[in-house]
Amino acid sequence: MRRIVRVRSGAEDESGAAMVEFALILPLLMTLVLGLMDFGKALNYWIDQTHLANEAARWAAVNRNPGAAASQTLQQYIKGQADSADLRDSLNGAKICVDYPLGGTPKVGDPVRVRIQYVYSWLPFFQNRLGWTATTIAGTAVMRLEAAPTHYAATDNIGTCT
Repeated sequence: MRRIVRVRSGAEDESGAAMVEFALILPLLMTLVLGLMDFGKALNYWIDQTHLANEAARWAAVNRNPGAAASQTLQQYIKGQADSADLRDSLNGAKICVDYPLGGTPKVGDPVRVRIQYVYSWLPFFQNRLGWTATTIAGTAVMRLEAAPTHYAATDNIGTCT
């Protein structure tokens, strides 16, 4: 009769090793996942700002203010169209600036530029502890005036754009 002998040398020594390895890799994995999600959020803000700047430049080029019925300036109307509450926030939200790069009194054919800027904080938990700086995300659009501006003014800008 043959005897079956099990060899278990060292098996007891490895119990819990997977748990320790997982505990070591988990912070790095979570930082990577959260970083990718935060990058996606920042990219969404940039895309939204670019679309809003394009929309505002088009309204400015044709001398229209869709927010006039609600007693809003063009800049306030555009800010209200943002997809995220962070960009719409009245205190820390996006800065919206309409200006004329050539200066002086704008006339038909001159460019009108719309800039939308937002200061984005990367992973605030890590930013405060590691001293990371915030990044300004900006969207810009330039179009030619098709009518002299009478329904909006550069003096109605929300914040100061750089």
